Amino acid sequence: MKRIGVISDTHGTFDEPLRKFLGNVDEIWHAGDIGSLELADEIAAFKPLKAVYGNIDGGIIRRVYGEFAAFECERTSVLMTHIGGYPRHYQPKAVARIQAMRPKLFIAGHSHILKIIYDPVYNLLHINPGAAGEYGAHKLRTAVRFEIDSEEIRNMEIWEFPRR
Repeated sequence: MKRIGVISDTHGTFDEPLRKFLGNVDEIWHAGDIGSLELADEIAAFKPLKAVYGNIDGGIIRRVYGEFAAFECERTSVLMTHIGGYPRHYQPKAVARIQAMRPKLFIAGHSHILKIIYDPVYNLLHINPGAAGEYGAHKLRTAVRFEIDSEEIRNMEIWEFPRR
């Protein structure tokens, strides 16, 4: 069993309230718009990090992290990207990857809107953790954490924190 923290759209923010929420996870998955390679390194020093670049992330982050990350956690296949859309409204690149890979978990960021939706068409759980950072149109900072045990995703928790 692994405890996973999912964040997106930090835009350079990784402060104490977010660290506290992610303190007991085994890994952090970042769905893009990290803000800087230094911040990615800071997060990776805190907990093991899997990440993708986002549209605000510059060239150096894009050389370290890809547009998509596909991996297994426990026995659950995961596909992560920044601009991926959501069920029935996926981006074309995401649809192609979803159809080829058939993940059980699809993670995307970008919208700054927290969404957790089961997609019966592709038999997957879609998670957009919203925005954990201070910058953007969102009113609340959000993140998600859960457990993966074999093929079971359980104990989903949502973090909400007001912006400064």
